[in-house]
Amino acid sequence: MNLPLPDITPEILLRAYQAGIFPMSDAADDPSLFWVEPKKRGIIPLDDFHLSKRLAKTLRTTPFEIRIDSDFQGVIEGCSTTRRDGDGTWINARIKELYGELFNLGFCHTVEVYNEGNMVGGLYGISLASAFFGESMFHRATDASKIALCYLVATLKSNGFTLLDTQFQTDHLAQFGTIEISQKSYLKRLHQALSIAAHWPTEQKLSGQDVVEILRS
Repeated sequence: MNLPLPDITPEILLRAYQAGIFPMSDAADDPSLFWVEPKKRGIIPLDDFHLSKRLAKTLRTTPFEIRIDSDFQGVIEGCSTTRRDGDGTWINARIKELYGELFNLGFCHTVEVYNEGNMVGGLYGISLASAFFGESMFHRATDASKIALCYLVATLKSNGFTLLDTQFQTDHLAQFGTIEISQKSYLKRLHQALSIAAHWPTEQKLSGQDVVEILRS
């Protein structure tokens, strides 16, 4: 349903995630937001992440630097840029503002990929208890978003998280082991995840080899 812009606050947004819904916009220049509650939900089982041999090699040998929570604005601007295939973005000005507020409050987090000091990929999402709700990711260099996702999953696994919500199942996410579950099943998993404490780290300490070992454990 459409919701007038001023009515959504960070607190309402957090309660919405706890109820299994999240906001979107039709386009970057559309000021309105609406709630989304998918009948089928995409999740990545943290104990069954699909890591290809090629991507594992890339993780071990990549010169990219990985940071967390150092440049939210850079990540969301990257995610809101029109894709090369011409697809638009659902991230409007109010989304940027709301998630920026949640970042400042410690609920929104980023994984960022840098090459020679320049951000070339990344992702952001919301963390509540042991649930992480992935929102969007982007890349400007080959494999940069994939590397960000691998670091995210390894970070979640090593810090007590139990649920990684991808919102929808896509062909791109399927290669990593994303599955589609019913709304009822999702809400059950969400309720369980919200009852378990987890900790998002204050700094990124994992090497590419660490990530490979965690993802294969």
